[in-house]
Amino acid sequence: MAEHTRAGSRSLPRLLMSPAVITLFLWMIVPLVMTIYFSVMRYNLMQPDQTGFVGLENYSYFLTDPDFWPSIWNTLILLGSVVFITVGLGLAIALLINDPFPGQGVVRILLISPFFVMPAVNALLWKHMMMNPVYGVLAQIWTFFGLQPIDWLADYPLFSIIIMVSWQWLPFACLIFMTALQSMDREQLEAAGMDGATYLQKLWYLYMPHMGRSISVVIMIEVIFLLSIFAEIYTTTSGGPGNASTNLAFLIFKQARLSFDIGVASAGALLAVVLANIVAVFLIRMIGKNLD
Repeated sequence: MAEHTRAGSRSLPRLLMSPAVITLFLWMIVPLVMTIYFSVMRYNLMQPDQTGFVGLENYSYFLTDPDFWPSIWNTLILLGSVVFITVGLGLAIALLINDPFPGQGVVRILLISPFFVMPAVNALLWKHMMMNPVYGVLAQIWTFFGLQPIDWLADYPLFSIIIMVSWQWLPFACLIFMTALQSMDREQLEAAGMDGATYLQKLWYLYMPHMGRSISVVIMIEVIFLLSIFAEIYTTTSGGPGNASTNLAFLIFKQARLSFDIGVASAGALLAVVLANIVAVFLIRMIGKNLD
């Protein structure tokens, strides 16, 4: 009787967990297995009668694509630049609005609002309202000072994408940093001020050590998501001119939707997953050391 009771007590949690496990299986495992399958198959939508097993040929084709290394380089530049801008400016803005002032609540709401704008909408706003060389806001400012307006998306495509993505992810960094600043020991700050510590000294010896964990978390989350930036590139530059703004995610899209080569695109997707996991493991270990 006791054994039957113990078996029943073990089966109930498993039964309650089964919907989540099944959903996870259907949502992640099945697409991953299908991607692995297509990555070793010749499967072009324009040539459905030539489907067959090709082994690692798709991986070799993707790695030797002329756009592969430029896309890797663009991905790293985009990733590093956005993280540097958002962490640096986010920390500066969080420190600036940390102390109470009239309208602080409104300013905080306005600061975090860009994060809720969809990536495609964000790209369209910057493309037509800010960076358009004829009627954009930046063109009007250039004209006001007697300068020649710049066609940002044609002359500086990757830099333009960096600005768009940074504008959207800056509120996220600000929100995390503002939350972390609220937990600082005010008595410690007051004691440091009474001992004659300057603001720079308090920033270096008190604020920065306290913000270390938050900075690590922001970097980890942003890196994981920024590896798959796509909407901004597709909506504005389409990876061009040439491959000047093509990142790894957009290169995979080009193989899947423009070349109709599902096999090569699947191989590229698996390589991107491996790269993302390597970066994630490295960052998690870095954060773990920071938390110890």
